[in-house]
Amino acid sequence: MPELPEVETVRRGLEPHIVGRVVRDVAVRCRSLREPVPRDLAATLVRHRLGSLTRRGKYLLFHFAHGVLIGHLGMSGSLRLVEAPTPPDKHEHLDIVFGGGAVLRFRDVRRFGLFVWCEGDPTRHRLLANLGVEPLDDAFDGDYLHAAARGRNVAIKNFIMNSSVVTGVGNIYASEALFAAGVHPERAAGRVSRARCGVLAKTIRAVLRKAIKEGGTSLRDFVREDGTPGYFKVSLKVYGREGEPCPTCAKPIKRRVIGQRSSFFCAGCQR
Repeated sequence: MPELPEVETVRRGLEPHIVGRVVRDVAVRCRSLREPVPRDLAATLVRHRLGSLTRRGKYLLFHFAHGVLIGHLGMSGSLRLVEAPTPPDKHEHLDIVFGGGAVLRFRDVRRFGLFVWCEGDPTRHRLLANLGVEPLDDAFDGDYLHAAARGRNVAIKNFIMNSSVVTGVGNIYASEALFAAGVHPERAAGRVSRARCGVLAKTIRAVLRKAIKEGGTSLRDFVREDGTPGYFKVSLKVYGREGEPCPTCAKPIKRRVIGQRSSFFCAGCQR
């Protein structure tokens, strides 16, 4: 699944090409996504100008004067800009055609993505209302993390992946951040000290920022908005490296399933 850096990479890539443009047409070839695409989406968007494109967690928010189109890439979705005459394939379910010839095309083999329309405050929409703080915002720091974790026995890895605590920290980057902070993924969240929470908050931010800078992680179906893969995979220290030597102490990287997700860590460096 595309994680926060991949979604932010897409947002930044699309922004200069579509923001400020008027929607000229909308083509919906398949409505049966995770939630049905609104039947009146074309009537809702055509002749309206896109004011801005923002992100909340792993959601993309297309802001128009009369509402917001909320999009999610799901497990295997991608958004690309294509030339107007480019014929779609069977997995390309939605086109938004902007003035100037830019065609925003949504491709999703598994159809777990979604596009829904919101006329009110998007932060109160049911998809966004319960999301926690953004890990790249100033509100996310060690004090916040420590206070939120008090009395919690859940594994710290599951805790930082809980979108109601902090939104957008997916499996890959949780493993990487915990390694960088020297925190064992199975340690109870409530047993991580304030000082170590401070370090962990900083490493989460640093890992995500580096991933955004390098273009996301090249895994499975993820591609950037121009169809090319991300490149953060070359910088992964532990994720997907079971049995390989730890880059710090040379002990073999271990893999363990925590919360139904594969977790990678170094038993020597992470306590």
